[in-house]
Amino acid sequence: MKVHQLYPIQFKPIFKEKVWGGNRLCTILNKNCDPTKPIGESWEISAVQDNISIAENGFLAGNNLQEIIETYLTDLVGDKVYYKYGIEFPLLIKFIDANDTLSVQVHPDDHTAKFRHYAYGKTEMWYVIHAEPDAKLYMGWKHDMDRQTLLKSLDDGTIAEHLNVETVKPGDVFFIPPGRVHALSKGIVVAEIQETSDITYRLYDWGRVGLDGKPRPLHVDLAIDVIDYKAYDNYKISYKPELNKTVQLVSCEHFTTNLLEFNRIIEKNYLALDSFVIYIVVEGYFALEYYKKQRIELKKGQTVLLPAEFSEVKLLPFEKSKILEVYIENINLNVQNSLETFFGEGRIV
Repeated sequence: MKVHQLYPIQFKPIFKEKVWGGNRLCTILNKNCDPTKPIGESWEISAVQDNISIAENGFLAGNNLQEIIETYLTDLVGDKVYYKYGIEFPLLIKFIDANDTLSVQVHPDDHTAKFRHYAYGKTEMWYVIHAEPDAKLYMGWKHDMDRQTLLKSLDDGTIAEHLNVETVKPGDVFFIPPGRVHALSKGIVVAEIQETSDITYRLYDWGRVGLDGKPRPLHVDLAIDVIDYKAYDNYKISYKPELNKTVQLVSCEHFTTNLLEFNRIIEKNYLALDSFVIYIVVEGYFALEYYKKQRIELKKGQTVLLPAEFSEVKLLPFEKSKILEVYIENINLNVQNSLETFFGEGRIV
């Protein structure tokens, strides 16, 4: 039963050491992590089993995300979101620091993931926050592929010759549907928005060993059936930033992500949205005003969850700022996605 009014909720980051990780989450995004350790990921909001986010501000501090949804239900996530997902929060929000090239990987769709793992699939997107000069990533194929060619390239270590290579800069956006092969490379920090899932199939890992000194497992047999073998003309999302205006980056069934760059007071009205809203701060410093008199301050590298019951908020910049605004609006209510409270065992990149 509710006893207090909801407010913008911040969660304790869950840091993940990775063999390819670095220290940019500490130095660029001001995370309170150990800069001597290879921190590859900061899970900002998570409902993945054994990695459920813990609130760190306000009266809900110490409660996990699932407990908060169980108490506040539609007031927190919205009517349609709750109808479809129940107490399972549907999105996983991360920051990723690639200090080396990640494995070449692919993710299954919802149908395959449910059948194989009793988990959600993984539709995701990247927003590039930082990129070293000439930083690159792998996204899709440079030409149409087939299974036989793929298996041969994995066997002889020539898969990179078939992968499409993108030179990236801050502000670049990539949408990654299930089935699309991809890999971040050295010198890139991204914000990642994805379904609540930790299912990743590794195709190729560049011959390296993991943090335990052993080769990391590959999942070629699982991956081969989910890969999209078609090459596409363009893998990068095209958009035009407009100062003090909300610009849509990606909109799909699982999430909508907008970009807002602002240097003056911005008023947002979410009365008709019927969804929680997540702000991911990628630049700047501003105050978030809610209930017309209460405020919290947000800086680069911070993430906050706005309850669905919020109708209006105001953003007051102390300096030019930039946020990703994430919510769910294109819900197919004819498909009941809830997996109750159990997620299958995933595989981590």
